[in-house]
Amino acid sequence: MIIAGLMTGTSADGLDLVIAEFRPDPISDTEPTPSFDLVGADPTTLTVRILAERETPFDDRLSADILRLLEPADLPLSLVSSVDARLGRFCADALSELCADHDLTPDLVVSHGQTVRHDITDGQVTSTLQLGQPAFIAERLGVAVLSDVRSRDVAAGGQGAPLVGLLDSLLLSDVEAPTAVLNLGGIANITVIAPGEDPIAFDTGPANALIDILARRITDGRQSYDRDGALAAAGTVDEDLLTALLTEPFYGRPAPKSTGKELFHAAYLDSFLESHPRLGEHDQIATVTALTAHTIAEAVRDHNVTTVIASGGGTRNPELMRRLGEEVGDGVTLTSTDQAFGLPEGSKEALLMALLGWLSWHGLDGTQPSLTGAIGPRIAGRFTPGDGPLRLPEPLHRRPARLRLTD
Repeated sequence: MIIAGLMTGTSADGLDLVIAEFRPDPISDTEPTPSFDLVGADPTTLTVRILAERETPFDDRLSADILRLLEPADLPLSLVSSVDARLGRFCADALSELCADHDLTPDLVVSHGQTVRHDITDGQVTSTLQLGQPAFIAERLGVAVLSDVRSRDVAAGGQGAPLVGLLDSLLLSDVEAPTAVLNLGGIANITVIAPGEDPIAFDTGPANALIDILARRITDGRQSYDRDGALAAAGTVDEDLLTALLTEPFYGRPAPKSTGKELFHAAYLDSFLESHPRLGEHDQIATVTALTAHTIAEAVRDHNVTTVIASGGGTRNPELMRRLGEEVGDGVTLTSTDQAFGLPEGSKEALLMALLGWLSWHGLDGTQPSLTGAIGPRIAGRFTPGDGPLRLPEPLHRRPARLRLTD
């Protein structure tokens, strides 16, 4: 089964696309691999081959409008509606182009959309909202689209995030020592997998969210991120500011937990910077870079992790990775999904979307309580039909136990 996964993250800088082929391993050495609907068979291993991948940046207007929606300010409903439609069309165009370039037609598309609200009260997620109208994708490509993949878990009392823990646990099903899989997007999240224990996943705090705010300020908008970590490398960490930033109550909350730019936004950052008026801009960005590294390392230490496998845009920031390496110390191996799995760091969450699509298509749960805190596992998302009626195969009974990437 060929599935396209589309992911837009909290950095709001562009769209990650993956087209992958999912095949269950043969039930025995003498039986052929079943067709993609499996005819009721329950595979223990799911084999995945990435057929195409791409990062497509947003145009300046769309990016700016999404960033407006991520700030905690009252905005016209017309902007919400406009971004919903424009992002849906953007996804349809970008995927159509990728399919044409590689002569591929997916059986299913999974579109995460852009999270513009993830509201939390007393540690409980009360609502989550993703924009990017899937009907435009279904209309353009003529295939079914799965979207809104977080809401059912939230309705079941879960955090609805991070969902990537399922992919991580399938990739590391045979791990021999406590291992953390880290994603460095706008927000940082980790999945901790240890032998004989249920996996857990949670957001640790900001990854690039606060760094990006200062990068835009320092460069007068010419850069939307700290390219090569050069801005932070030019500054010095202010220990007083770092200590103040670390008083944020979120860091002390137990897992599972999630957060977003509803908390870590420009006004939030300014509330700390106001008490340090003489601090230079490069020292500011060096300090929030240190904050990201410190809060991740604290989570790693809390769970006795021996290996950290990183992905996401933050891995392209050598200053952040240097500080993270120093924070976790010599006793922890810091590597990447490219090295550990052969999975490009920018494609991981788009591949997660494709995996959720395979699971939902076959009637299998895409979440589990140890990862999100929900009262039970739930099938993720809702389908928008393609050109014809939506015909799902006979549901499977068990989720595969492991995921294997092949060339």
